[in-house]
Amino acid sequence: MKTTDTPPAPAADRVPVSTVTVPGSKKEKSSEGSVLNVFSHGVLIIWAILVVLPLLWAVMASFKTDDSILSTPWALPDKLHFENWSRAWSQAHMSDYFFNTIVVVGGSLIGTLLLGSMAAYVLARFDFPGNRFLYFLFIGGMSFPIILALVPLFFVMNNMGLLNTVHGLILVYIAYSLPFTVFFLTSFFRTLPTSVAEAAMLDGASHTRTFFQVMLPMAKPGLISVGIFNFLGQWNQYMLPTVLNTEPEHRVLSQGLVELATSQGYKGDWSGLFAGLVMAMLPVLAAYIVFQRQVVAGLTAGAVK
Repeated sequence: MKTTDTPPAPAADRVPVSTVTVPGSKKEKSSEGSVLNVFSHGVLIIWAILVVLPLLWAVMASFKTDDSILSTPWALPDKLHFENWSRAWSQAHMSDYFFNTIVVVGGSLIGTLLLGSMAAYVLARFDFPGNRFLYFLFIGGMSFPIILALVPLFFVMNNMGLLNTVHGLILVYIAYSLPFTVFFLTSFFRTLPTSVAEAAMLDGASHTRTFFQVMLPMAKPGLISVGIFNFLGQWNQYMLPTVLNTEPEHRVLSQGLVELATSQGYKGDWSGLFAGLVMAMLPVLAAYIVFQRQVVAGLTAGAVK
């Protein structure tokens, strides 16, 4: 009996197994990930240009004359005019505004972190009637627009004799920053191990000593993170001091910059204004550069339990 062998398929009809892309395979996922990676990097580069370019232009304009700022705004300065900085520091009273801002923000930042950490620790570690109500009350304070409280806050401060005072503005800043601070630190304290606090209590430590000597040092990353956010918000605050702090000798930097921009009408000191603007930006940039790692560590530690 004669058998007939089936002829082999043509070479053109043969599909190599290695060239077939299975849906959902690693190669397909890697290609999708590379496209997403390129897209995200492109968005970040555009965002970085939009943020960094105005900052660099402001720094460059602070070393130029008024005529060169208006005639050739994008050109480099012919020489570094440091007299713009000295004029803004002395004649425009930026030194006084800078000192007032440091006093107000420094005092309010210490008070906010102290009171906020104590309240957050109690809400995170102790179970008592009204715990959740107080927690959601602080969260509700985050959603309350501060502009709605300006008029009643003005009359309250006036009746208490705290209007146009440094300590009154410090108290208002503390109350303004407490809701976010308590919300952030409550979640952070819940991530800390309870065994350490229990061991301190067994050794005879009181609740106060356990908080200040054991739990508060452990919460250092969270304190630094929320401190940076509060520092940014309080340093750039303009609405509250404009309403509650109308005395010229108590003005802060945000008020001083507006005064510098409007004091001479149409003949503004643009070079001095940009110099003062860069002076106001430098502490914020320095604080973020110094505590950048702590901010990232605090955010990631508070997000994972």
